[in-house]
Parts: sequence; C-alpha cells; structure tokens
Amino acid sequence: MADQVATAAAAAGVFAATNVDDIVVLTVLFVAARTAGRPRPWQIVVGQYAGIGALVTASVAAAAGLLVIPEPWTGLLGLVPLALGVRALLNRDDAGPPEPVSGTLGVAAVTVANGADNIAVYAPVFRTVGPADAGTYLLVFVVLVGLWCAVAAGLGGHSRVIRLVTRAGHWLVPALFVAIGLAILVGSGVLGRLAGLG
Repeated sequence: MADQVATAAAAAGVFAATNVDDIVVLTVLFVAARTAGRPRPWQIVVGQYAGIGALVTASVAAAAGLLVIPEPWTGLLGLVPLALGVRALLNRDDAGPPEPVSGTLGVAAVTVANGADNIAVYAPVFRTVGPADAGTYLLVFVVLVGLWCAVAAGLGGHSRVIRLVTRAGHWLVPALFVAIGLAILVGSGVLGRLAGLG
C-alpha cells in the first residue's frame, strides 16, 4: 500500500511538473468558451484528454522501443501554437478575445504541441516502472487531467480573469500562443538543427 501511495505521489509530481503551463492555456480556452461560445467546455475537456492520451501513448511506445522519436525534431510541433497565434493576431477583432482554437481537435493539437517535451520525461518513466506502477501512473494522469480542467474552468469563470482576457484578449491570447510556440521551438533546439542544415 505504501509503495502504491509513493508511486501515485511520484506520478502526480511528474504530471504537475510537465503540465503547469497547460493551466494557463486551458484557462484562456475556458474564458473563450464563456465569452465567445467556442470552443465549448466539453470540447476543451475531451481535447485535453485526447492530447494527453496521445502524449502518453507515444511515450509508452517510445519506452517499449516501438517508436523512435528523433530529438529535437519533436520541437517542430511548436509551429502549431505559433501558427494559431499568428492567425489570431492577423484576424483579430478589438471587440473581444479571439478564438485561436475552436474545436476538440484544435484543443488536442495545442495540448500535444505544448506537451511535446513531456515525451522526453514520460518515456524513461514508463521504461523503468513495472506494469502495475504504469497502471498507477495512468490512473493518476486521468484524475489530474480532470483536476486541471476543473481548476482552469474555475479560473476561467472568475470575473477578474474574464475582464482581463476580454479587455486585452485581442492581443494577449494570440501572444500567449505565439510565446508557447517560440518557447517550444527554441527550447527543443530544433532551430539550431535547422540552421545547421542550411
């Protein structure tokens, strides 16, 4: 029992450490859901589960040696939030916050792009733990995705947060997506790799 508790605590720590930035993105999406009606709250939740599920699946496959993920090429996923942010800036409407993501697939894509580096953390974990502990990790991840969505929905329903995003959302939301994309591209080292090919 003590071992299971320790494993669950370790899983919670791994999830929290790799998904802190998701709270910000999810909060912005829930504000958009309240103010613009898109994406719908259920799309945010389903998209987040789908995105995290894809990351965990890729990590388990990598841990089993079934998938070779070349580093730092996963950093190219940073182009997804970068493109969404640039598109929202170009199509911005000063009357309210833009909607860089409007559906389940969009939420999932941003989650995967924002969590591309998670695979580098998750794969070694799943390579070293046994099946029972892996099951504990998966269960904890499922619970924490729900908690992350609940916290973000709560923040996204707070009047001050809504006012902030509504007032500055026409540039703040796209800027957030652009910053996430650039951070992924720069942090992964993929730009240096591309420069070396030139």
